[in-house]
Amino acid sequence: MAAEYATFALAPAMRAGGVRADGDYQVHRDFMDFVVDGRPLLFRLSDLDAVSPLASDVPPAILTAQVRSLLLETDAPLPGGRYVIYACPECEDLACGAVTAVILRDGDDFVWRDFAWQTGEDADLEFNGYRGIGPYRFPGAEYRAALAALLDGSAHPRRRVLLIGDRVALLARLAAALRIIGIGADITHDAGAVPADELRAYGAVAFGRAVAEEERTAVLRAFADAGVDVAHVDGLAPIVPLLVAQIEHALDRGPAERRRLTRLTATGTAADVEVTSPCRVRLTAYRLDRLHRTHTHEVFDGVLEPGGHRVDLDARTVKGESFVVARAPGSVLVAAVTHGKPG
Repeated sequence: MAAEYATFALAPAMRAGGVRADGDYQVHRDFMDFVVDGRPLLFRLSDLDAVSPLASDVPPAILTAQVRSLLLETDAPLPGGRYVIYACPECEDLACGAVTAVILRDGDDFVWRDFAWQTGEDADLEFNGYRGIGPYRFPGAEYRAALAALLDGSAHPRRRVLLIGDRVALLARLAAALRIIGIGADITHDAGAVPADELRAYGAVAFGRAVAEEERTAVLRAFADAGVDVAHVDGLAPIVPLLVAQIEHALDRGPAERRRLTRLTATGTAADVEVTSPCRVRLTAYRLDRLHRTHTHEVFDGVLEPGGHRVDLDARTVKGESFVVARAPGSVLVAAVTHGKPG
């Protein structure tokens, strides 16, 4: 099959981490995704939990090596001129499975073809090839410019969050949970005392419910004075997994049209969720009872097709002060439960 011309770009993406109801966790990963003809390539691979080799949490020398590899300045890492396009977000081990493709030069152009799912040294295109994906021909100047832009460091998102609140024990647990999944977290009561250079390292600031409006304004002013466009999170409830989800959503600076989850609302009877590509979605409900104890319920786990979907909720699990978290491989959304009929 002849390779038709396609546009090539890179865009910030994330693999949403999280603290699960059973106490287990999955690692948060920020990376640059390949955007082909205006659409993330990862979205064409349906329900795939994976990241590209262009991750923001790898040392600069490794990132440089990955860029040089995709520019064909070094030998292919796999037989047959094959390169890893997406790999396991936890360990990046080929044994866990990876999406690979042949990358070659044709004149000034770069061609990606023969996409396959690979778990060993050799790819079996007959049984594990991705039919209907590629081949793609990328104009050389556009391709090289997109990859070269990574090397100046400007494309990497800020992966730290500043936590502000009165409940020190809760903030300590939240910071520990964020660090476990790969997000840096620090606690302070006075951002005005933090040097501007340090403030520029944060991608988000999260406030506890008891933080006064005057204090919030002062903190955001300190970030503005430091020239930082920081996302801010108003904590919905003292529930660590819920706060983690809110912060992950705030750190996702990619454009809304390139996210898998685009809408989530919830009432006492149903949750409405909208997805842009086929993907696995997990819905978890959290409820605070009268004694401020947390109750957690897994309400849905399955693959959804593009479009809007309604998931029934058990009114007993979301009565009172309740929240729903939706997670897909690259997105996370949070909604407070409103007690009325869904719109």
